[in-house]
Amino acid sequence: MKKTIVVIGLGLIGGSLAAALKGFEDYEIVGVVRRQETADYALEHGICDRVTLDAGEVIPQADVTYLCTAPATVIAYLREYKDAFQPGSLVTDVCGIKTAIMEAASVLPEGVDFIGCHPMAGTEFSKIENSFPELFRGSHFIITPRETSTQAHIDLMGRIADYIGCSDLVSTTPERHDEIIAYTSQLMHIIALSVCDDAELFQCKGFEGGSFRDCTRVAALDVPLWNQLLTLNADALTRVVVRLEENIHAYRVALEHHDYERVTAKLQYSSDRKRRMNLPGPGQVRLEYDFK
Repeated sequence: MKKTIVVIGLGLIGGSLAAALKGFEDYEIVGVVRRQETADYALEHGICDRVTLDAGEVIPQADVTYLCTAPATVIAYLREYKDAFQPGSLVTDVCGIKTAIMEAASVLPEGVDFIGCHPMAGTEFSKIENSFPELFRGSHFIITPRETSTQAHIDLMGRIADYIGCSDLVSTTPERHDEIIAYTSQLMHIIALSVCDDAELFQCKGFEGGSFRDCTRVAALDVPLWNQLLTLNADALTRVVVRLEENIHAYRVALEHHDYERVTAKLQYSSDRKRRMNLPGPGQVRLEYDFK
């Protein structure tokens, strides 16, 4: 008998995940959406095996439920359907924050497993029309199990990560996840947004190089989603913003004082660190930040 993976929310991540999971082991992939036009698109493009607008109809049948919506909506789903999830099933999510999500999952009854999940993949676009099954290839697949999470479900998450093309499976705590993601993801968006706040932005047409485009690519973001991601991780993000301000200030002081030796030293130090990050093998991020 076929098992069921229910994917709630078929935007960029959910749609890509559902499409990437098609054919996985003996699972049927069922999508849950709010609008009929999204359901029609998903079926026409083969993103899911089946699509419904009624979450309450399929959640009790799900062996795995993937919550692929904004954090506030994930929290609302957990509260609304806490008694509907099948006993012994796995519930997970794809949110870019984990502490708030894991706390919200405490409402689930005993016997319903919850493992936080964050596949480190995405683009500056949203909506199902921009989803594609190759989105996760080569990305890190981060999970934050609970102490009560079963080894069978952790192993299942590993097989999912492998099937959709992720490079590895990283297990950590929700608190450590949020500390690191504040730096590696959220701060990058703050930088891109801040660059786009400059008064000269619209005067630079024709002068943009690859570095400018790369730096600002993620600034064209989903505002309601990113408002939730940033504010729900405000404490950790504030700490890394302060560190960035200090680093930028050091460059400013060196330049203001025409201290070219200091500028050279800082350039050398930072570029050497970046080259270390690029070394093959397990990677300097894993070594420096210790996900375990």
